[in-house]
Amino acid sequence: MTRTEAEAYKKDPCRASSLPFWKIEQTAIPPHLRIIRDDEMTEDLNAGTDDPYFKTVHRLNTVPDAALSDGFVLTSADPEELAAHIRECYAAERVTADELRSYTRTAVYDAELWLAVRDRATGRIAASGIGALDTRIGEGVLDWIQVSPAYRRKGLGTFIVCELLRRMRGKAAFVTVSGRINNPTDPMALYRACGFTDPVIWHVLSIHSEDEQ
Repeated sequence: MTRTEAEAYKKDPCRASSLPFWKIEQTAIPPHLRIIRDDEMTEDLNAGTDDPYFKTVHRLNTVPDAALSDGFVLTSADPEELAAHIRECYAAERVTADELRSYTRTAVYDAELWLAVRDRATGRIAASGIGALDTRIGEGVLDWIQVSPAYRRKGLGTFIVCELLRRMRGKAAFVTVSGRINNPTDPMALYRACGFTDPVIWHVLSIHSEDEQ
């Protein structure tokens, strides 16, 4: 991206791209997919499968206080544990430890942003989060935030998000996160409660060929 495009991204990252800045140049969109911002959607584009996502931003001016409930402890976790936890929380995800391990070889990797909250009694991961830090542009990114079904409604998701925001303050100018609109756990409500604003909807359209219709 040019310097002008980078400045435009920093000013309004949610409208500028559906992807974090560090992924824009590295991600090739498959030919059968189109990613369209909500205000640019037209009827003729809505001919395939639509999987809408939101993207929202936190400017880190104020981070809410969020305490960890009794019975839980904040720890680190390795890629194997985190991949298994993500699959436990999202039935449709098939992320592997090797995929997560590849993140550790990127310029945005920060070991302090890979977190797990464990049940003290069992050692089991109850909630986890993976963040990234792009120092080129001052963007923090929340990549994976999840809470095991059995541990929801205990404030663990709020704690993970706020802890990651606290760790990014002084390092990032802003933090972005994306999520599926049609997720029954309503992640947008969590991020809004943690201080994220200015959400933008992006449509991931899977365009069917005439042979598939």
